[in-house]
Amino acid sequence: MEPLVVNEHLTIPAQRLSFAAVRASGAGGQNVNKVASKVELYFELSTTTELSEPVRMRLAGLCKNRMDAEGRVRIVSQATRDQGRNLEDAREKLATLIRSALSVPRPRRPTK
Repeated sequence: MEPLVVNEHLTIPAQRLSFAAVRASGAGGQNVNKVASKVELYFELSTTTELSEPVRMRLAGLCKNRMDAEGRVRIVSQATRDQGRNLEDAREKLATLIRSALSVPRPRRPTK
């Protein structure tokens, strides 16, 4: 697996990523029972050193429903019937989540 390039300053190494291909649900004709095209991409958030602690905490907040007990983020893609395109889609979803966690939110000012 290739490293995940998030932006020009941040690249997640391939050792932090793993994926599993499983059978997809839904329409697919005769192919649906034979081919594992659904992709589950896992990112080792708890052990990563590429992200700072505040970014890791923001990403954990964004992905709280996608985290498992080991601290891995699980991204699922079954948009197409091709495993390679689903893997690229899952990698792009993860990169988008990391990019959104990199931006520091503005502090809220209380109103009257």
